[in-house]
Amino acid sequence: MIASVHGTVQALRLDAAVIEVGGVGLLVHATPATLAGLRVGSTAQLATSLLVREDALTLFGFADADEREVFETVQTVSGVGPRLALAMLAVHTPDGLRRAVLDEDLKALQRVPGIGLKGAQRIVLELKDRIGAPANVAAPASAVLGGDRRDQVVEALVGLGWNARAAGDAVSTVLEGTEGPVAADEVAGVLRAALRTLGGGHG
Repeated sequence: MIASVHGTVQALRLDAAVIEVGGVGLLVHATPATLAGLRVGSTAQLATSLLVREDALTLFGFADADEREVFETVQTVSGVGPRLALAMLAVHTPDGLRRAVLDEDLKALQRVPGIGLKGAQRIVLELKDRIGAPANVAAPASAVLGGDRRDQVVEALVGLGWNARAAGDAVSTVLEGTEGPVAADEVAGVLRAALRTLGGGHG
């Protein structure tokens, strides 16, 4: 089990980062919020979860151990795999997800692409006694995008499961400043803001 990685950020993608550890570049998949805190050339330390399959080893990275714990806990629900678990943490913070489960907020859970009514009900039923209580209230993240990177953000949202029209509308909302944006050029920051728009501000 690789519990954490500590090294230099070599590259950033919309869904992952390459972190050099001991001369080896590790591809680490992460949420937009986690990626927004990384910079190429800087040192990063991420809590990690390693998915082992016959044909691949996939590493997921998190800003802290709490996010990793929630990622692993939600996968105990039948039908929830690592991709859906990561999408849940892209839409909701760990405490936002805890609140949705404990409050039985099915609509909040259904804002995650890939989760329907039955899936949301199953998540509440199976996680209510295991996910724990929320401890912190996270401030909303928002950003504005400069120039021609809009299509990158739309493409990333489509990759997470939203349709192209909804993704485009969400990015336009962020760019128009209806979320109260702050100055930032980071694509990951805009992606996070667009996810919050699609999620109705929850998480």
